[in-house]
Amino acid sequence: MSQSTVANRYAQAMYELALSKNLLAEVGADLREIKTVVATNKEFMALLTAPKISTDRKKELIAQILTGAQPIVVNMIQFLIEKKRLSELTAVADQYQALSAAAQGTADAKVYSTRELTDGERAEISAAFGKLVGKGQLNITNIIDASLIGGVRVQIGNYIFDSTVASKLEDLKRVLVG
Repeated sequence: MSQSTVANRYAQAMYELALSKNLLAEVGADLREIKTVVATNKEFMALLTAPKISTDRKKELIAQILTGAQPIVVNMIQFLIEKKRLSELTAVADQYQALSAAAQGTADAKVYSTRELTDGERAEISAAFGKLVGKGQLNITNIIDASLIGGVRVQIGNYIFDSTVASKLEDLKRVLVG
């Protein structure tokens, strides 16, 4: 979660605008997609931060690239470009997701497992762990980690619930070895 005051303010403004237009989910989906692109495609950010390209041209490129995105998202990215704060993009997206999730009674969760979870398992984990943190539903991101041997590790914000075989073996080792 970002501690940037700028990111928090931009995310709050975008959240309020999306809420007033009843587009919380759509804007959230667009921001998740943009975060994925930024994380996986370094050339994209290099292009948008290149000093040889004018600010107006960068804004035009964003408008062309994000034709299917919500105008709120496109305008926010263009605003970040104009104010030379594009480095705050992922922090704004993270903060927006947190505001949106809190309003909808949901939370983001990372579930580490040795294999891909089925839809039924996702629903069970969402219901069980959602109650523990006071949320109605969890948005689960499944991360495959073979080193766990078995079981799952669930991370929701600062909470970590670890019932993996690897952690139980480590606990047993500490008890036996001292």
